Amino acid sequence: MKTALVMGAGGFIGSHLVTRLKEEGFWVRGVDRKYPEFSPTTADEFMIADLRLPEQVDACFDRDIDEVYQLAAEMGGAGYIFTGENDFDIMSNSALINLNTARSASRGSIGRLFYTSSACVYNQDTQNDTENYTCRESTAYPANPDSDYGWEKLFSERLFQAVSRNNKIPTRIGRLHNVFGPQGSWCCGREKAPAAICRKVAEAVDGGEIEMWGDGKQVRSFLYVDECLDGILRLMRSDCEQPLNIGSDFPVSIRELAEMVISLSNKRLTIKAIPGPQGVRARSSDNDLIEQQLGWRPTQPLQDGLEKTYAWISDQVQATMQSRASA
Repeated sequence: MKTALVMGAGGFIGSHLVTRLKEEGFWVRGVDRKYPEFSPTTADEFMIADLRLPEQVDACFDRDIDEVYQLAAEMGGAGYIFTGENDFDIMSNSALINLNTARSASRGSIGRLFYTSSACVYNQDTQNDTENYTCRESTAYPANPDSDYGWEKLFSERLFQAVSRNNKIPTRIGRLHNVFGPQGSWCCGREKAPAAICRKVAEAVDGGEIEMWGDGKQVRSFLYVDECLDGILRLMRSDCEQPLNIGSDFPVSIRELAEMVISLSNKRLTIKAIPGPQGVRARSSDNDLIEQQLGWRPTQPLQDGLEKTYAWISDQVQATMQSRASA
């Protein structure tokens, strides 16, 4: 039986990845500082650990492991990443996790390693125009990410590339673009745009309004979690050594995204623009290289993923309201 280690297994993508690997027949060890929030873990073994501490990371590598997936990071949506209030935690916590992982993996016995980077590594100067922008892999340099989160991700890409070169561990790097779906954070300040909009729409009364940061013309692409896993596994088991985008190349404005969710809700709602952190003006995955290298690009319509996500978040909102009413 093949073995896998998923670091960050208590998080959104990590918990879904554990389940996918189990479906493939792997024995899976999940590691995180917390269990998955919205469903029981499917891991064969789940270790509660603070991955900022070297000795606790060492304990994760105490057996032979075929596939290591490093997803653990200090992260959140625009309200967490782009305010500037959390930059030290974002950089120091994630850097410690990745440095410890690189060291322990180099000393352990593993087959190959996957690191989840981010679209936030891309140069912000190329993402200022909603009509002319690019996130081709080659445009990450010269480096000028839009946040300290992006700077740390870029550093850690180079860290794991050095691990691959110097310690002969096959290492794969995926730059993830705005992954969404059920069982992700949907409240409390760390949720990303699709989840935040789904929550606001689910909470709104028919005929009411929802608030949106900025004018809504900022552009993004959004990748449903199942297709993200497809891309991760395809890249992990490939011979491609360079970082690749794993994202959708179907760009939409945030206002268009909100209008899609409102349509799914069957409510009549207006959108009110308010000040708030927005990030770059336009960003979408360029999938030419991953299609060239791996013969893969996502195909699921955004509407399909939003429908599943809105239904799940609406259920969470209703359950929360009922719990408060009965308290």
